[in-house]
Amino acid sequence: MRAVIAVPFGRVIGSFGSGTSPSLRLRHWESALHYVTFQGVTTEDDDHSIPGTFSAPDAGEAVPDAVDTIRARTIGILAAAGIADPEVDADLLIGHVLGRSRGEVQAAVILRTGVTSADAAAIDVLVSRRALREPLQHITGRAPFRSIELLVGPGVFVPRPETEQVAQFAIDALRSVPDPDPIGVDLGTGSGAIALSLAVEVPNARIWAVENSPEAFAWTTRNFTAVNAANATLVFGDLADTGILAELDGTVAVLISNPPYIPADAVPRDPEVRLFDPAHALFGGADGLDVVRHVSQTALRLLRPGGVLVIEHGELQGADIRALLTGDGWRATATHRDYTTRDRATTAIRPTP
Repeated sequence: MRAVIAVPFGRVIGSFGSGTSPSLRLRHWESALHYVTFQGVTTEDDDHSIPGTFSAPDAGEAVPDAVDTIRARTIGILAAAGIADPEVDADLLIGHVLGRSRGEVQAAVILRTGVTSADAAAIDVLVSRRALREPLQHITGRAPFRSIELLVGPGVFVPRPETEQVAQFAIDALRSVPDPDPIGVDLGTGSGAIALSLAVEVPNARIWAVENSPEAFAWTTRNFTAVNAANATLVFGDLADTGILAELDGTVAVLISNPPYIPADAVPRDPEVRLFDPAHALFGGADGLDVVRHVSQTALRLLRPGGVLVIEHGELQGADIRALLTGDGWRATATHRDYTTRDRATTAIRPTP
């Protein structure tokens, strides 16, 4: 039995009956940070605060809570904590509190702009959290992905920059389909990053997204509502369920998945991943390929002959996944590298019966 929840972006379908079980792209952040409410900074008389304005101190004046002082202190704390890009994170954390873009924060540093004590204290709190390696995206509550911005937090996998390139394979494949309204599917959608990018960038396509984690699904629903793509449908269900999306059997043009693929005995290097990303989104069984095997079988059922499969995976798994897919009957399997020249995705074509 399925429960249908009507929402503005189209449909959210829940199968509640059975079978359920590196550096940021700054071009996105420039616009993303404008969504945050600016709390104000001190004016020249130091007694008032005007929202949305900066003020510069007199030449040579000592300003304990000036942006340049706060930024220098923040960079030192984050660098000592092992943050890879402490300058970037410092600017983004300060900008998050002040409601300013990174460029505006850097301008305020040059002007030695004053900051209210309340804002300075708020910045210190966020810096302390980041120094404990809490992901920047959890602290700000937002993650940029291609042309959209996503709401993220505990319980959902934070989308990675390299996945933007993986999504491009599916976008290109959908755009090449001659049908007026080709169908695309994202299995294990998590935050909805890939599915919503497909819906926004290929507006004539009909996109279906599947997620089985209740914690992640809450975030996915928020993002589907925020993006408001009328051509996207969100389904709560297990991608391994032999009946998932049965109404689409043999009609899907492109299917993409970024499944959990870390082997069970592997330990993620980065604390942000190890301590904060949900385990269900990371680990894929003894060899990391358990979910990939389910994706292959479900995709064979859903894709039409000649349909395209796109799977993201770890940099050392390309050969194993090509062998797995070839064994399942897929043709034209090929592994592709990301911007760092690491193997990142494998594509395949559904054979004709």
